[in-house]
Amino acid sequence: MSPETPPPASGPGENGKNSRFGGDHGWPRWTIFVLIAVIAGAIGLQFLASSTPSTQISYGQFIDDLTGNGVKKATFDNTNGHISGTLNDGSHFSTTGPIKPTDADQALFTQKGVEYSSPTSSIWSTLIPLLLPVALLIGFFVWMQRRASGQMGGIMSIGKSKAKTYSSERPATTFADVAGYEGVKQEVTEVIDFLKHPERFAEIGARIPKGILLVGPPGTGKTLIARAVAGEAGVPFLSVTGSDFMEMFVGVGASRVRDLFNSARKMGRAIIFVDEIDSIGRKRGAGLGGGHDEREQTLNQMLSEMDGFEVTTGIVMIAATNRPDILDPALLRPGRFDRQVVVPLPELEDRRQILDVHIRHKRVDADVDLDLVARGTPGMSGADLANLVNEAALFAVREGSTEIHRRNFEEARDRILMGQRRDSMALSDLEKEAIAYHEAGHAVCAAVLPTADPLHKVTIIPSGMALGVTMQLPIEERHIYREDYIQDMLIVRMGGRMAEQLVFDVVSTGANNDLVGATELARKMVREWGMSTRVGPMAWGSQGQVFLGEDLMHTRDYSDDTARVIDEEVERILRQAQESCRSVLAENRNGLDLVARALLEHETIDGTEVSRLLELARAGSTSANPHNGTSVPTSPKGIEDSPPADLAAESEVEAEN
Repeated sequence: MSPETPPPASGPGENGKNSRFGGDHGWPRWTIFVLIAVIAGAIGLQFLASSTPSTQISYGQFIDDLTGNGVKKATFDNTNGHISGTLNDGSHFSTTGPIKPTDADQALFTQKGVEYSSPTSSIWSTLIPLLLPVALLIGFFVWMQRRASGQMGGIMSIGKSKAKTYSSERPATTFADVAGYEGVKQEVTEVIDFLKHPERFAEIGARIPKGILLVGPPGTGKTLIARAVAGEAGVPFLSVTGSDFMEMFVGVGASRVRDLFNSARKMGRAIIFVDEIDSIGRKRGAGLGGGHDEREQTLNQMLSEMDGFEVTTGIVMIAATNRPDILDPALLRPGRFDRQVVVPLPELEDRRQILDVHIRHKRVDADVDLDLVARGTPGMSGADLANLVNEAALFAVREGSTEIHRRNFEEARDRILMGQRRDSMALSDLEKEAIAYHEAGHAVCAAVLPTADPLHKVTIIPSGMALGVTMQLPIEERHIYREDYIQDMLIVRMGGRMAEQLVFDVVSTGANNDLVGATELARKMVREWGMSTRVGPMAWGSQGQVFLGEDLMHTRDYSDDTARVIDEEVERILRQAQESCRSVLAENRNGLDLVARALLEHETIDGTEVSRLLELARAGSTSANPHNGTSVPTSPKGIEDSPPADLAAESEVEAEN
């Protein structure tokens, strides 16, 4: 399923504020800087006006110059007796005389025709020195008040919901954007009909499910389906993540839940989508925080809000999780999340439609068969398929191609399953030979055993954390696993270790990953699947501890004697698989040598070539040489089958020490 979603509708920022303003109301922030600049300019102009360069002379010299007609202009300041002016030669002077000139001096000024003025002090020159400190002090208090109010506003709004609202006015995601999953679409169609025509349900007295829980593995498109429901119904869509309710302050989660549902009620008809609801919906009383745990308060508020819905309010809640087993039972009862819709990994036809969506805007060569790509990718989610297509495009760009070819899809699949190739890794000849026989052992067992999945490819090129890879791809998708099939899986896993022991009479650490996987598989056969005649038809499930509180005093459901029997049965199954593997490789020793020699020369061979070499070895033909006849390809012929879906045992990866 395509995980791509359209961008949210445009609107104001998260807090509804205009970035040009300092808060929800008030003057623009730039006016403060303009006011400061005006005040500074006024002070500067006054200072410049009063700081004209001049020559200081005595008052007697001034009277002499005035008597000799040497003064052109003079100005008296009767507040301090300061006299300044201009001489006939254009130079400036200043002096200090009496605050009030004598009558003789005033008569002299009049006789000589000198401009005379005795200005009084300006009101601005008097007020500015007094008002400036007051203005600065007021501005400081205003700034502190605005800052404090902003912080208080942030604290007071901490209980507001963080849900993102997507308006129905713009084109939204519809079911046309959701590839495949026809059964899931049918499940949620009733919700769409209810939101579009609620009167039809009210007339007959039917009640629409108040909540729908989408359950499925990560990457299957649960969020996309919820958004498509909102798009089809044409109602607002409120999206929030479960972790958005949690905060360090007690009671914030419950407050945000109340605000979320109040916002939905104001919209009339709306869809509330809570992603990863398991983060707040875990079973109550399972932790160590007691009844006053913040998560439990948030869950209690959500339960109360969902119970408060009226039958025809038009508000539907959709939640998504990949851990339905840990949710509180009160959350799943009728009246809250009435319906659970499973969103599984896509089947073959679904994967084909999903690939069509992801290549819609990409240039794909005609040699790419998407049916083969879909058949070769079981177990992949919609997100995995999107990543596969993108990796193929990257490989095409890397090689300078303008289109995506079939080999690019093959390289992308190998890159995802096996990791990046490490061509620069230096291995000794002895190590290469050991790895070749190890992978040949896996390949021979996979090709010979009747119920094992077909062999797809064998390589001794280091990739990711693996020194070599043997890949099996099932012909068809499996949903149940028979006991004989699992036993053959165990034999294939033992093939690498037994091949090393058979050829070199010694084992190495390269089989570590094989033994871990085989032991886990054998233990599940005994403990969970009832495939041990000695233990009988009993199952104890997984030992994974979901909750610390409920598992502190309880670790297992069986006695020590039963545990000893389980360990003995696991050992018996593994030893039996080891002996069966030894017999298979001993019977096909010539084929084992041929496959190992082919790997040493070509590094990568496909399953068809392995089968050809085994047939030549059985026939005892002198032409049983990998250098003759059909050439050994260095890459798979195509993505024709599938990677492992559930048990993850078909694809063998050898980890480094």
